[in-house]
Amino acid sequence: MANKPRVMEAIGTLVQVFHEHASKHKESESGGQFTLSKAELKEIAKEEMGLDSVKDSAKLDELMKELDDDLDGQVNFKEYLEWVTNAASAANNFLETYLGGFSFN
Repeated sequence: MANKPRVMEAIGTLVQVFHEHASKHKESESGGQFTLSKAELKEIAKEEMGLDSVKDSAKLDELMKELDDDLDGQVNFKEYLEWVTNAASAANNFLETYLGGFSFN
C-alpha cells in the first residue's frame, strides 16, 4: 500500500478534528452548517492545540471574538481554518527567525 501524501493527510486531520468537535445546527442557525460553539472551541484549543490559556474565560472570549468574523456566535470551518493557518504561519516564522530554518536531513 502506498503512503498517503503528507499534505493530504494533514488536510484530512484538520477536517477530522473540526468535525469531531463541531455541532450541526438547525437550518435557521448558521445555515445548517457544522460550527463550533464557544465550549467546542475551548475543547479544540485545549485538547488539540495545547492552549491552556483558554481555561480563563476572558481569554476564551477574546479568542472567540477574534475568530468569529461573521459575528454569529459560532466558529465555522473557514474561521477555524484561518486560525490554524495563522498558527502554522507563526510556527514557520519562529523556525525561520530563531532556529535559522528547519532541516529534515
